Amino acid sequence: MSEQKLIRAFEGSLVADALSMPVHWYYDTQALLSEYGPVDHFMAPKNPHTGSILWRSKYESPNEKGDILREQAQYWGQSGIHYHQFLQAGENTLNFQLARELYHFVLQNKKYSPEEWAQRYIECMLTPGWHRDTYIEEYHRGFFFNYAQGKSPMKCGIKDIHIGGLATVPALVASLVQVTSDLTLEQACEIVRRHVSLTHKDNEVLDAAETLTKLLWALSEGQSLQEALQAYATDWFSLSKAKTWSQRPNTDIVGKVLSPACYIRDSMPGALYLAWKYSDDFTEGLIANTMVGGENCHRGAVVGSLLAAENEIPNRLKVGIQRTQTLQRALKT
Repeated sequence: MSEQKLIRAFEGSLVADALSMPVHWYYDTQALLSEYGPVDHFMAPKNPHTGSILWRSKYESPNEKGDILREQAQYWGQSGIHYHQFLQAGENTLNFQLARELYHFVLQNKKYSPEEWAQRYIECMLTPGWHRDTYIEEYHRGFFFNYAQGKSPMKCGIKDIHIGGLATVPALVASLVQVTSDLTLEQACEIVRRHVSLTHKDNEVLDAAETLTKLLWALSEGQSLQEALQAYATDWFSLSKAKTWSQRPNTDIVGKVLSPACYIRDSMPGALYLAWKYSDDFTEGLIANTMVGGENCHRGAVVGSLLAAENEIPNRLKVGIQRTQTLQRALKT
């Protein structure tokens, strides 16, 4: 097994998220292109976000134990607000900031403990200024509403069906193999499922997390991405469909055939298709994922990690993200 490939996979997930961040949740790909042009390098977000529906999102905490919006609460309910308005070019969105925190947590503690991680997650989310992201995904809101009502942290997760549940998987797998010398694939899958179920009580999301774990494991053992997809991802990926789809524009597939939204039933197949299509080109794969819009940040957990395990990450992307100090803290060198 190659630990380095798994560390690189984690790094790739961060790069994919950072690249997509300024155009996250643009469902109008023509607006995306006209407002940002081809997104082939790290950019800062712009206000207004012409496709923003943040004004429709609501969250009211029962008490301080659930106050996760804090200084960002004033922007909820307003039109045109960019979900990540205060992030700089190359920075990561909230779920991937948590992925970095998880990576550190496992390395520092020399193990993964769901109970201890849940406490650290709560600590981070309730610390003023720990992150500067305006949007906080539904599963965080559900978890902390339950936590504020007095539920045990181990019972605060909700039935969330979104691909955001996979954001921390590459970080967890990469850290586990560094602290457990005899870790097996079966043990890794069990830990990943238990971890994701802290926040996502949905079998499809848990199955997708396990599939991603198996794919990363296979790549670390020397299988090609094409081989791994055929071996471990057939519940989500069809080679015959992929070959047919590849004759059409990406926005026809992730946009018309498959929804570009966050629901795991479409977002996981879409991510795997893009990883398959660009299996030998990390940069083009990430650009393609970004430019089809929609839930591109969290699809990036899959696309970015798989392509990085298969390919080297170009220095211009690696250096760009390091300048915002998102990798210098996160990656063990």
